[in-house]
This record gives sequence, C-alpha cells and structure tokens, in this order.
Amino acid sequence: MSKLLIEMSAMGNHTAQRLGLNVPRECWPSSAALAAYAEAGFRWVQFHTPPQRMLTDRRAARSHARALVTLLDGTGLRLVLHAPDELSAGTPESDDVFDALLDYAAEAGAERVAYHGLNFPETDGAEAGRVRERATREEGSLLLRLLPRAHTLGVTVAIENLAPVFPGPRRLCHDPIAVRDLVRRLHTPGAGMLLDLGHAHVTADASRTDITALVAACAPEVVLFHVHDNLGARRREVAAPGIDPLRLDLHLAPGAGTLPWSRIAGTVGAHDAPLMLEVQPQHRPARLAALHERTRDLLTPATALHAAA
Repeated sequence: MSKLLIEMSAMGNHTAQRLGLNVPRECWPSSAALAAYAEAGFRWVQFHTPPQRMLTDRRAARSHARALVTLLDGTGLRLVLHAPDELSAGTPESDDVFDALLDYAAEAGAERVAYHGLNFPETDGAEAGRVRERATREEGSLLLRLLPRAHTLGVTVAIENLAPVFPGPRRLCHDPIAVRDLVRRLHTPGAGMLLDLGHAHVTADASRTDITALVAACAPEVVLFHVHDNLGARRREVAAPGIDPLRLDLHLAPGAGTLPWSRIAGTVGAHDAPLMLEVQPQHRPARLAALHERTRDLLTPATALHAAA
C-alpha cells in the first residue's frame, strides 16, 4: 500500500472514530436502536435533557439519568447531553437549573453538555444596553459559579453558535466569532465552543462571510462539532423537492445541501473534537452506516475533494 493510501486510511479512521448521532428530541430509543448506532460505526450519541422544571426535581432527574445509564450500558457509546434550548445562565432561577443540569450530566456520565450561550436578541438603542447587561450576567454566572463546578464534575460545557430557523431577527449567538470570544474570555477547562457547522453555513451565507476562514478562526476553541447540512441563507431559489421551502435550519444529511464540505474538511478533519450529526430522521438514509460513511468521506481531507466531485 502506498504512503498516500496509508495516510488517507489513517485520516479516515480518525474522522470515523469521532462521529456521533443525535437522538431526536423527546425520543426515548430502544436498546436495539442504540445498538444500530454503534453497529453503523458511531462512537458518540447525543440526548436532549428533560425540561427545566424536571431537572430541578432532583429525585425525578436522578431517576431519569440512571435510566439513561442503563439504556446506554453495553453500547460503547459516549454521551453528549443537550441542555434545554431556552436555558440562559445569569439569574438566580436559571443558575439553579444549570446546577441541576450539571448534576444530571454527572449522574448520566456525560462528557459534554451543549448549551445555547449568548442567546439574546441583537438590537440597538436603550434595549441594547439591557441586552449587554443580561449577557454580562450570564458570563459572570458561568465564570464564577457554573463552569468551575462543571470542571470539578468532569463535564465540559460546549457553547453553541445558533442560526435562525426561519428568516428573522438576529441574535448575539448567530455570530460564531462572538461565541468564540465568549469562550476565550471564560478561559476555563470547564468550557469550550460547540461549532455548529450547519448554523455557521446559514449565517456565513447571509453575511457573505468566508466559512473556511470562519471555521479556522473558531477551531482552537472547539470541543464539539454539530454536523448537518442546509441550503444556506436561501438567497437564491434552489430546487429542493421534499424540503420545507422557507426553513433555513433544515438539518439535512451532510452532502444533501450546499455547505462546502471540501473547503472545511482540512480544519475539521484534522481536529480531535467529536463530530455529532444532527440529522432529522426523515433525512437519514435507511442504512445508518451509509450516513456514517458519507460523513466520514466528506470530512476526511484526503478524500473530500473526490467525494464532493
């Protein structure tokens, strides 16, 4: 085998070992379904946590977390948890929920928790001052109380860049660089960036930003990737039968949209962070191994150009 083929094989294996698959929100899969994830080659799995009101019911949350441990037992799958979408640290009530979230994560054996930081409206005038103050309180709670505790528990909080689901007002978290800079200011092993590639494609396309440079700029802070495809900001008409004609955040399988995988494969493929696929069930192929293989090829630098051709 030539040196090039050996290197390609090693790079592909490195990417393959980092791939995971999301369990759809409000879904409790069977043991057989999770076994199918593992058999397809996935090494990570992501679950959404119970809602905020259930997390703060410590007895119920503990019972739920232990049931999750039992469900995962024997699969070999490593766990990522997704925090409630609407949770924003920085108030006494939300910080109590965040504490409960960390307890749940530790009980369940999760290594990373996906969290929507900076999830506040981008605005101006007097309202802009209130938003800045709220974001400052979030940052203070994370830095002084929540992330030190996460690190003690062995949990890394992965702060995610978002994108509008449908065209509409911007939020601070729609800017991946703003999320990256928050992670840099926090400067703690209890936190890192969750770079959502699908979200970045939407917002970079809307602002006409080079996604290759954007991904490279964020990469040093990344501890987790979310991987899915879409049609960008849909600034042009694209024939897409079977796909919502207005939605931006489509969660298609990699390669089914317009994200330029070959241009980011070098940075993402060479990284060590897990690659969590967030692909809607209706957009998954019947054979999960095909989803694994296609994503591996798209994110392996040596094969990405050929795969995209």
